[in-house]
Amino acid sequence: MSQPNIVAFVPMRHESKRVPGKNYRSFGGRPLYHHIIHSLLNCSRISRVVIDTDSDTIEQDALKHFPSVKIIRRPEHLRADTCPMNDVLLHATKQVDGDFYLQTHSTNPLLTPDTINRGINTFLANHPTFDSLFGVTRVQARLWDGLARAVNHNPQVLLRTQDLPPIYQENSCLYLFTPRTLQERRNRIGERPLLFEIDRHEAQDIDEEVDFRIAELMYLEQHRRKAS
Repeated sequence: MSQPNIVAFVPMRHESKRVPGKNYRSFGGRPLYHHIIHSLLNCSRISRVVIDTDSDTIEQDALKHFPSVKIIRRPEHLRADTCPMNDVLLHATKQVDGDFYLQTHSTNPLLTPDTINRGINTFLANHPTFDSLFGVTRVQARLWDGLARAVNHNPQVLLRTQDLPPIYQENSCLYLFTPRTLQERRNRIGERPLLFEIDRHEAQDIDEEVDFRIAELMYLEQHRRKAS
């Protein structure tokens, strides 16, 4: 069987309320979004990388540094920060044909090509039994809801946290789906999704200023160790 056409999307808005300009802010010496684009371009299973953006800054910089990457200008009605990502993807996937689509974020700068390829291989090996895949992080902690009710443990039996049954948190690092799944469900997660566990350090996501600082320190430490 020939290699499937896998298109990777990275959606990026120009504005960010909690971390202003985060997508193109310097992270370890280069714009934040460069890190995930480099990782995607170094994935052997990915056929094409696409940036979906409303930002002139990102578009001009990407055309200069990543000439092989396709740029899709996001239409005005999809630019609000309240716009569902699934609606953005429905528009973007109509612009580029693919057998499968992958979506990730610029805010996952520590995600490696090896992990992305492993996610793709895992999905392809299990499709069509599973119709989609998304990245998760294992959580083993005592969780409570807003009414102080135990979610995943018996308060009368004080197990060590490492002995608790794991719960998995969607980490927004990686989504894989077919055009049909997205179009029929209007959702990147299908009816039979496969959970793909990613190490929590690699899955570090930048949502607030403290996340940016922590992720950058982790990145710089990793590169210091490689250089030594």
